Amino acid sequence: MNNETEDLQDTYPGAGTFKFGDSAELCQHLIALVRQGKKTATCAALSDFDGEPEAMPVAGRCDIAANWDGTPALVIRTVEVTQVRYCDVTEEMALCEGENDTLLGWRKDHKAYFKRGGHFDPEMMLVFEHFELVEDLAGREL
Repeated sequence: MNNETEDLQDTYPGAGTFKFGDSAELCQHLIALVRQGKKTATCAALSDFDGEPEAMPVAGRCDIAANWDGTPALVIRTVEVTQVRYCDVTEEMALCEGENDTLLGWRKDHKAYFKRGGHFDPEMMLVFEHFELVEDLAGREL
């Protein structure tokens, strides 16, 4: 374990580490949206947690969003976790993700995202997480 992770575990005990998106470009774009205050939610397929239930977001817990290379980028605190079918995501929920201006745009982009991951069904269950930015680690002396 490197010193950065050890230090962050001291500051944020129990924090897990994850990456936004499924590519370096998307990851950095989503981190930028969080930094700008535009992205305050994210979602994943419920089935993604089958092999590692400890990775499931938990309200009140802080987690570390990593850059694509694995270096820590942000610390977020989960505010609310909801399980919802893809087809039942509301426009309000979709807009909190900060990636689209409409529910239709969110559906189009997320359908493509889930298809790239090999699992899309309009009735698939999602883990929808609202969060707040706790610390931007850019420039932090670790």
